[in-house]
Amino acid sequence: MDWARSWKATLFSLLGDIPSHLCKLIASISIDGTSATTLIVDSNTGEPLWRPFLYNESCPDALPTVKSIAPPNHTVCSGSSTLCKLVSWWENDDPNKKSALLLHQADWLLWLLHGKLGVSDYNNALKVGYDPELESYPPWLLSQPYSQLLPSVRPPGTSIGHLKEDIRSDFGFPSDCAVCTGTTDSIAAFLAARATQPGKAVTSLGSTLAIKLLSTTRIEDARFGVYSHRLDDKWLVGGASNTGGAVLRQIFTDEQLEKLSEQIDPMEASPLDYYPLQSVGERFPVADPNMAPRLHPRPESEVEFLHGILESIARIEAKAYNLLKELGATQVDEVFTAGGGARNEKWTKIRERVLGLPVSSAIQTEAAYGAALLALRGIHEK
Repeated sequence: MDWARSWKATLFSLLGDIPSHLCKLIASISIDGTSATTLIVDSNTGEPLWRPFLYNESCPDALPTVKSIAPPNHTVCSGSSTLCKLVSWWENDDPNKKSALLLHQADWLLWLLHGKLGVSDYNNALKVGYDPELESYPPWLLSQPYSQLLPSVRPPGTSIGHLKEDIRSDFGFPSDCAVCTGTTDSIAAFLAARATQPGKAVTSLGSTLAIKLLSTTRIEDARFGVYSHRLDDKWLVGGASNTGGAVLRQIFTDEQLEKLSEQIDPMEASPLDYYPLQSVGERFPVADPNMAPRLHPRPESEVEFLHGILESIARIEAKAYNLLKELGATQVDEVFTAGGGARNEKWTKIRERVLGLPVSSAIQTEAAYGAALLALRGIHEK
């Protein structure tokens, strides 16, 4: 699969789908991309020199090198970090090192629109080692020979320049349409939820359980996969568990989930103590690569079984928020829910009881909505 070519084709296909009468009203554009999806491109042409490293791709070969230069438990000390991908490529003895440049997925797609090569944002640059608090790359990173590949970094939602003339004329965008720095997909989804005050959090109940909490304190601990993105003068602290909806899908159909959920009394605590996982290994809030899934004993009643699973996932969510508090983050006081699990009202009530907090569905859950809010910010700050 030629990922870069397919991303480019999709981007221009989406531009072509915008009705012409709306194109002329668009004032600014931003894009979110998957965190740690990495491209090594030619610094003159922008063309990829290597196949893209995808967000979930691990480079364990580079991890010892990265751990030897980075502070203990730093965000980059994970095989899937952007820095591990850069080091893995660098140690491959590629002849194009002198003309190479690192970009993230969103950076490269935005470059196709504005034409100024080598610009990133501090959300995407976090996993390559950028320090958003100091607004610079740290000395331990700048002293490495591959630091020459690092892009310049600006706050998300900063205007980079105008849309390229050929794109404006081809699609009918206005001459002053701005292109703004982007962000990661998870940050964009958080922005979409409009959770703007410290203590507000978003739990994503998709195939996995991911939480993000707006905090006045920055928390970093690679042992638990916990790291903080900067959001203006606050921090978005997060982690992701391997539990979640994918486990439910292994056991129940959508129709079964709906019918069985209707029969659950969410005010009654389930006595079943499970740890629902698809396979061996957990990362947050318990860091244990050898943790085995626990879904026994299984009661005869399918309603009780589902109740036990939903309640157990809620307990893991509560433990996750408690861990963030123990690590020094702002205490959570309200949770918004995104993902497919947000539609299950009985599960929401179970989670409210277990968390002891108000829980509601986020009005907007699409990451693209959050990217649009960044674009709006960029035009206001021009």
